[in-house]
Amino acid sequence: MNHQSTNIKVSKRPVNLVQTIERVDELLKNLCKAPQGFSLGELSAKAWLPKGTTLRLVSSLAYFDYVQQDPSSRKYKLGFKLVTFGNMLLDQIDLRGESRPFLFELAQRTQETAHLVVPDNDEALYIDKIQIASEGLHMASRMGYRVPLHCTAVGKVLLSHMPPAEFNRIVTQRGLPRYTAHTLTNAEKLKAHLEEIKHQGYALDNEEVTIGVRCLAAPVHDMNGNIVAAISISAPAVRMTLDMAKKSMKALVIGTAKKISNQLGYPKRINTRDDR
Repeated sequence: MNHQSTNIKVSKRPVNLVQTIERVDELLKNLCKAPQGFSLGELSAKAWLPKGTTLRLVSSLAYFDYVQQDPSSRKYKLGFKLVTFGNMLLDQIDLRGESRPFLFELAQRTQETAHLVVPDNDEALYIDKIQIASEGLHMASRMGYRVPLHCTAVGKVLLSHMPPAEFNRIVTQRGLPRYTAHTLTNAEKLKAHLEEIKHQGYALDNEEVTIGVRCLAAPVHDMNGNIVAAISISAPAVRMTLDMAKKSMKALVIGTAKKISNQLGYPKRINTRDDR
């Protein structure tokens, strides 16, 4: 099975980039940010394109169902064809299928929200989410949701196994924006924190992105030992105390990551008291 490596590659702009495709990409990215849709004028301004060019592009996209226009508001929104393609892509990801039974078991045992993420374009990309209990934390996360690496449990797990040069590049290009008072925004302190994460085998997001929410994550290895993903449990901070996170929750998350890694062919065993 071919799984994505944590050595994230930066796509280089091709010298023969087709301008129309570049413009379509800009239109679709802007429409992703507006569930309520954009008028032609708004979309034109957002994409920095003339209205005539924008109209020709969205009309063509609408013909192929990539974009739809609300008949009453006349605003343009993403079309359902993209959902079809997105689901087809997720179905092709072996990692998701192999991980799902274990992720479901983790969510069931903790009665909290379990996630599976992979590194993508210097961010953590959610490719699966399991929530069992109706009284559990209703996360805004969803498949296709992206979060920063430096202040999320899953992101820090992925970041902790990257080469120093890769870490420096990401920090330089992305920065270390602050989301809460708990967010680490100093590169040297973050490096030391990542070394600790790598040594202990798990990462904790202690209200670093959202006040009142804690997450605990562990890495998933492929058959070659590469970190290809991370799994996590997210819960309200009042329910997942620091003491609970570092004891019972830690064992469950690391144990589940070990099971998924073994399923992917990773030969080394991660010794935890939850190894059953």
